[in-house]
Amino acid sequence: MSREFQRGHKARISDLTAGTDLYVGVQISAPGLTFDISCFGLDADERLSDDRYFVFFNQPKSPEESIQLLGAQAGDTESFRVTLDRIPAGIHKLSFTATIDGDGQMSRIAPGYLRIVAGGEEVARYSFTGAEFTTERAVMLGDLYLKDVWRFAAVGQGFDGGLEALLKNFGGEVAEEEAPAPAQPEAAAPSATPGFAPPAFAVPGGPAAPAAPSTPRPDVHGAPTLVEPLTPPTGTVPPPGPAPAAFGHPAPPSAPLPPGYGQPPAASAPPGYGQAPGQPPSAPAPPGYNSPPSHGGPPAAPMPPGYGQVPGQGGTPSYGVPQGAPQGAAGVGAALQKFKEAPTGQRWTQQNHKLIRVDLGVGGQPVLARQGSMVLYQGKVDFNYKGAGITGRLVGNATGQEMQLMRCTGQGQVFLADDSTHLHPVELQGDAICVSAENVLAFDESLQYEVRRIEGHGIPGGALFTMQFQGTGTLVVKTHGTPVVLPVTPTTFADCHAVVAWSAASQVIVSSQVRMRRNAYAGDTGESVNLQFRGAPGNFIVVQPYEV
Repeated sequence: MSREFQRGHKARISDLTAGTDLYVGVQISAPGLTFDISCFGLDADERLSDDRYFVFFNQPKSPEESIQLLGAQAGDTESFRVTLDRIPAGIHKLSFTATIDGDGQMSRIAPGYLRIVAGGEEVARYSFTGAEFTTERAVMLGDLYLKDVWRFAAVGQGFDGGLEALLKNFGGEVAEEEAPAPAQPEAAAPSATPGFAPPAFAVPGGPAAPAAPSTPRPDVHGAPTLVEPLTPPTGTVPPPGPAPAAFGHPAPPSAPLPPGYGQPPAASAPPGYGQAPGQPPSAPAPPGYNSPPSHGGPPAAPMPPGYGQVPGQGGTPSYGVPQGAPQGAAGVGAALQKFKEAPTGQRWTQQNHKLIRVDLGVGGQPVLARQGSMVLYQGKVDFNYKGAGITGRLVGNATGQEMQLMRCTGQGQVFLADDSTHLHPVELQGDAICVSAENVLAFDESLQYEVRRIEGHGIPGGALFTMQFQGTGTLVVKTHGTPVVLPVTPTTFADCHAVVAWSAASQVIVSSQVRMRRNAYAGDTGESVNLQFRGAPGNFIVVQPYEV
């Protein structure tokens, strides 16, 4: 039986099927629109670090064929075959996207879906309609992602811009189309023999030069600007001479140049790249390569700025900076590039170690966050006080586990942080975790939470307390510094002021060495109350390098 997913829902693939050979089908349509449906193979940083794992109409499979584009079939607009156990270790996510080819908006699409079929049976389906989108031209439909095991997430996140903008968002590079070649003067009709053609020009009144293989001329002016140095033409080319002196001043002496290099051709010579009449032609050089220097004489035809110069030579503009652009622009852009907003598509996205963003439009449910933790938001978002009620306040005051929360609702993105602490999103899939209220920054409202008592003997009050979170959703835990996660063993002890969280299935016992007036004698260690953890293999504790 197929499991229906809503936007923002996630599940382990092993909960849907025991197989790893999956069929992913996408059905999307709209009157008068055509769509490009693609799969992006992303690394651990959600970047397209290897273009070979961008599977689309022009590249229908990955190198080892773990991802294959199958085409339209069985009622699907496009379909893929994904073999999970053949995907390389460097690929952590497969993002399935749909973009409009040309003009149009995603709000016009008819009801569609993304589905997963395994063993001939449909096991998952995410349905969507145009009412969920507005002016977007692309949509990230769903993800297969690796988080200890392969999982599926229904994303349904709209994206402004088409396939090119989506590719740049994932860190890919868009190949620029070459400009059309400049018009050439009319020449004789080409020969029907493949690979050969008569010369474009003939010497007036003289014998024609012998025919040569028509090596394509490099389209220097139509090709895109490259950051790397320009590759010299094939054949033996003398090194360029020194930079010309200022206009009107004699040029400094230099080493003798090869005969004919940089010299004006004979008056009767045709424009044949500097070759003399009757001389066997060599490999073609770019147009104007042997043009005479213009300084000290009549000006020659203008050349493209910096053409023929060696990178780094004086007077040569930088290839990496557009002509006429402010010199500081490239430096500012490069300096801020590493701080740009992380890619969108998930409900919770960590921007860096100390800042996290939640997209309220994904999943459609509110978020509860610590009061005052919002540092930035975009869109229409409402913030309301989340009261715990009289009973909740009494329990919180009595146990020390009171959380001052605000409720975030609406359509938009909210950025959260608190006192420059490290943030760690924890995704719960029906399981439970115990976290001290002091270490909770935010969580999905769908999660259930309650105060849990830790029994102990010989300590003031007779017990310690913590918060237990359970359900399906995300919990954001904050720590002072980078924490360490340790497996639970029979001899695992932790300072109750340094422990942050532990698996709810662990058994916790308070180990106390409290004595009367323990601070009144010399030699007190300050480690009088510890927590001992016991549990089956698979249980864990999280400890921070800081004591609250």
